[in-house]
Amino acid sequence: MPGIDECLLQAMVVPGARGASLVDWTSGLALGAVGETPGGDHEATAAETAELARMAAEYPSFAPEETHPEGLKGLPVEDLIVTTRTGYHVVRFVETTFDSSVFLHLWLDRETGNLALARLRLADLAERLVLG
Repeated sequence: MPGIDECLLQAMVVPGARGASLVDWTSGLALGAVGETPGGDHEATAAETAELARMAAEYPSFAPEETHPEGLKGLPVEDLIVTTRTGYHVVRFVETTFDSSVFLHLWLDRETGNLALARLRLADLAERLVLG
């Protein structure tokens, strides 16, 4: 089970990966980051991405009240994808034993990135990530 640094390094193996981070969407702080970031500042990117994550996770239009098939309350949104002219931003919410307020953010080059593989890899990493 990977910790934060190992998880981010594994995310960077996805073809076209330019940068990855683990972000607390409540505070907007990056808990870890590797590679590049669009604006050159990991903290600013984390804060901006956290705003988007909060909207998706909290606004009823995107996140109606749902429960897991097992009857447990959980995050209603699995991931977000933002497409720009030069890249993709994939945000994968991480369910945790505490408040589930973190997500993985992977920035991909649009020409060389593999969006399907990125979604699968982030889902796997989010499931195995150990926060402690």
